[in-house]
Amino acid sequence: MVNLIYNKNQTLPTAEDLPSSDETPVDNQLQNDIPNLLLSLLAELWTNRDDWYFGVDMGIYYNPEEPAIVPDGFLSIGVKHDTGERGRLSYVLWEEQNIMPILALEVVSEKYNSEYEDKLADYQKLGILYYAIYNPLSGRRGRFKQRQRLEVYRLISGKYELLEMENNRVWLPEIQLALGYEKGEHIAWYREWLYWYPASGDRYLTANERAINAEMIANQERLIAHQERLAANQQRLIANQERVAKQEAERKVERLAERLKMLGINPDEI
Repeated sequence: MVNLIYNKNQTLPTAEDLPSSDETPVDNQLQNDIPNLLLSLLAELWTNRDDWYFGVDMGIYYNPEEPAIVPDGFLSIGVKHDTGERGRLSYVLWEEQNIMPILALEVVSEKYNSEYEDKLADYQKLGILYYAIYNPLSGRRGRFKQRQRLEVYRLISGKYELLEMENNRVWLPEIQLALGYEKGEHIAWYREWLYWYPASGDRYLTANERAINAEMIANQERLIAHQERLAANQQRLIANQERVAKQEAERKVERLAERLKMLGINPDEI
């Protein structure tokens, strides 16, 4: 683990002093969209919490003498989510009480960036508890043939060990969430995405999915109410028809009785 104790006489740079970007563009859209989806889900799940931060393509400064390391996404627990009007420019450890992110995420692209070697070694050295690699190219011939779609490593005795997947997800007890993948639609794009999951059951839905579900439920409720109104109207119609039929039968009996009386026959004696 990196020694994060600095010379007390040293004036440490602030986030304002440090570059907020390494000016290296992401390799593809997924490297932005996947971490941002995880962020948006956490924003809904933890809406009342102010002790977490999820960074996307943001530099982590761990040493004032070293350049930042920039995961596609990372999660820190125990830090303030709200840091003021401008927010964080970078994640500077000595401004975050030396709280290391609990999770780093990398999304593999066609341009290989040594996610399984150099980056794994970097995050292991930093002491980040979990390192997740999502690889949409897994199973292809070549370097990714034996790789899983999602690999999550946990730091155990200073070394990363690959965790076993169950139903395409891995449980992270420290945050009481599982990280996993499945197909779904996000920003009008149907493909495989990373999601957060509860201890058991289906994944947490996006805001758009919840809105669609709510609309479907509302439409179903409106349909049921309409069907109930139709059924009530049908019952009233049947009852009215029965009343009309009964009244008509009574009138026929009365007319028959009148005819019998005209013939000198007492209908009550028949």
